[in-house]
Amino acid sequence: MTPLAQLHVDARDIFMHALRACDIRAAFDRHLRFDGATLIRQGSPAPIHLDRFHEILVIAFGKAAGPMATTLLDHIPPELPVRGICSAPEVPTRHDPRIRCYAGGHPLPNIESFEAARDALRLLHNADAGTFIFFLVSGGGSAMLEFPLGEAISLEDTVAFHQALIASGATIGEINTVRKYFSAVKGGRLADAAPHSEKLSLIISDVPLKDLASVASSPTLPDSSTPEQCRDILDRFHLLEAFPNPVREFFQDPGEGAGAPGLAFETWEGSPVEPASYEVLLYDEDLANAARDHAQSLGYHAAIDNTCDDWDYREAAAHLLHRFKELRREFPRLCLLSSGEVTVKLEGPTGCGGRNQHFALATAFGLAKNPDESIALLSAGSDGIDGNSAAAGAVADPTTIARAHAAGIDPEAALAAFDSGTLFAALGDAILTGPTGNNLRDLRILLAT
Repeated sequence: MTPLAQLHVDARDIFMHALRACDIRAAFDRHLRFDGATLIRQGSPAPIHLDRFHEILVIAFGKAAGPMATTLLDHIPPELPVRGICSAPEVPTRHDPRIRCYAGGHPLPNIESFEAARDALRLLHNADAGTFIFFLVSGGGSAMLEFPLGEAISLEDTVAFHQALIASGATIGEINTVRKYFSAVKGGRLADAAPHSEKLSLIISDVPLKDLASVASSPTLPDSSTPEQCRDILDRFHLLEAFPNPVREFFQDPGEGAGAPGLAFETWEGSPVEPASYEVLLYDEDLANAARDHAQSLGYHAAIDNTCDDWDYREAAAHLLHRFKELRREFPRLCLLSSGEVTVKLEGPTGCGGRNQHFALATAFGLAKNPDESIALLSAGSDGIDGNSAAAGAVADPTTIARAHAAGIDPEAALAAFDSGTLFAALGDAILTGPTGNNLRDLRILLAT
């Protein structure tokens, strides 16, 4: 096996190991323990005695909703009165009959996203002080559980709204800030629907911990954003003109009762701002740290650089290649890791792919400047899905551009048309995992030996 081929193997191995290390059931057991009907949280002195409630609600949504709901229900004693909803990428063939399941859409909401949100709000509006609520929240929930505040806004309008945000080039934090002002379930409104009930949010975070309120657009945590911030984002990315008329009119005049998300929390008892009301089970550092440890076990010097989180993909590629070159002067056998996301502004018709494959193709142009070097780059999403493609991401190296030309593919045209997925599939360099049932952001791996 050539050194370059071995780097491809190692990059894939490091990524897959990191995915396996972030097992949801294992993370659950690290943070939570049941002693009969008593829930004990790691680091919390106050156990939760679930048998004193007449009803337990489970509201699960996001890309990890299925495994999270299954794990929780496996731990809750079967005699406790449990019901709820789960909005996940697909309805499992076998699921707990106490939980109504929906196949919510992603990256764009669908009719089941609407139905799941309406069902969740109905359950929560009927909850009282004798109800305990588990919110199981993971990335992707912004689309999989959605319902607009504006009465005149249809599902088609909502899909167009989400599409405009995704294509805008805004960061995920900026996108979710706008979503909070649009939605009946975001910006704390989901939890606010049951103001008298005790609640615990279990979170698998696809954002940095400092931005925890951005997970699924903060449905159950207080929101610190302001209407002024929302207006600034709308202006900077020229979003109002991209929205359908009912959405544009809503933002220009939201009407009575729309309000600013998070304000209701000021009068809450037991507000989720209290540490006892949420638990982060996994986040992107867990993914990066697992990758680092495995890279070290393979004999690489491993470093993590998340500086370029939320940067434009071209700037992120330039930064990581420069940082890699600097480190390699001291550590020839090197693994540079970077977790988080890059931004891509979509313009015009798009082909097949997503931000990971687009980033990998952009980086391949930089690697091609030194075609004889043994360097490999992997960029992939921990959810197993990159944009509108079947791949999680791709591997690139200094020969990618030349191999594309030899295969009759124009890499410059593929980059311009956002068709990187087609290119990497043709070269055999796509990363295919299928949906992983998890979502801890993206991981970029640069390797040299």
